[in-house]
Amino acid sequence: MKKSSSLKMANKHIPSHIILGLWSILVLFPIWVMVVNSFKTRFTIYSNPFGLPEKWNFKNYISVFSDSDFMRYFMNSIVVVMISLICVLLLGSLVAYAMSIWRTRASTVLYFFIIAGMMLPIRIASIKLIEIMKSLGLLNTIWSLVPIYIAMGFPISVFIMTTFIRTVPGELTESAFIDGAGRFKIFYAIIVPLLRPAIATVAIYNLVPFWNDLWFPLIMITDEKSKTLLLGVTRLFGQYQTDWSKVLAVLTLSALPVIILYLTMSKNFIRGLTAGAIKG
Repeated sequence: MKKSSSLKMANKHIPSHIILGLWSILVLFPIWVMVVNSFKTRFTIYSNPFGLPEKWNFKNYISVFSDSDFMRYFMNSIVVVMISLICVLLLGSLVAYAMSIWRTRASTVLYFFIIAGMMLPIRIASIKLIEIMKSLGLLNTIWSLVPIYIAMGFPISVFIMTTFIRTVPGELTESAFIDGAGRFKIFYAIIVPLLRPAIATVAIYNLVPFWNDLWFPLIMITDEKSKTLLLGVTRLFGQYQTDWSKVLAVLTLSALPVIILYLTMSKNFIRGLTAGAIKG
């Protein structure tokens, strides 16, 4: 009986496993094409775009580091994204903590006003943002991107962290408050350690659009020294021909930070996504 029941349970999961397997192939196939073709020459890409190269060509990667400003663009992207993420996580966690404590009609209105930013694409205000950055003297610098990215990531940060903090048992904070701990001490000693899954979720969720953003660097920055990585990739596109092997080498290198962050924080990321469903 046990064997038959286990076989029935296994058969129930077969369709979901097939769907997940097909989805994984669909997702990994473009990555495979990008990585494999980055080790080919310009012309062998067209003759065999999906197979392994007959001769591995590392000159594309050597050329990226030696003949271009890849490291400058890479560091610009790292600085902008890291500062933006830190600000989003810090501000989002503080506001979420306040929202979880402040339970009034005014706080509810303010909360929905903040998360309404998730529904409005920030690109519709591009012209006004250019005027604001020009008035602040930030135009044509990497610092013009930081406040924009903070505004992009702040609503989802507040939404996820507020939902997560509200699942924390009130007895934890109440007992600490009775023992004489202040609000800030409760925040960094109790709330922040429990917030790690939510922090990982917000960090990964915002890292991808920040890192892959091309629109705002394109309209805000023209100085070569201040260009981000993806904006620098556009230099490899010629008017009449494009060296796709070098383009794919740069894109492969640019994908590494996102992949590494996800692999190191995947457990907390999954816990953060399922916390609300598990705890109610």
